[in-house]
Amino acid sequence: MTHTTVVLLPPDEVLARVKAFFAERVPHSSAFVEKEGPSFVTLRGQGGEEIAFSAIAGEEGTTKVRASTLFFDQALDRFFATLPLAEQVHVS
Repeated sequence: MTHTTVVLLPPDEVLARVKAFFAERVPHSSAFVEKEGPSFVTLRGQGGEEIAFSAIAGEEGTTKVRASTLFFDQALDRFFATLPLAEQVHVS
């Protein structure tokens, strides 16, 4: 599933929070950095499951965040609940 939202944080802060959250706050299904760049991070979890995040600067200090996974949907919901959202999370 793909989760999309807009948050009130800069992109680098969002990606730093992604890495910390999935390494520390999801003990039964942790995921760790596999690849990263200035606007994305790809995490790999148990069993090889992937989570891909992108964070692109938007207007007036906002960031558009997009995350895609097949296994970590509940963890993504918990992660997004920790962010200052500018709009609700859309799941497709």
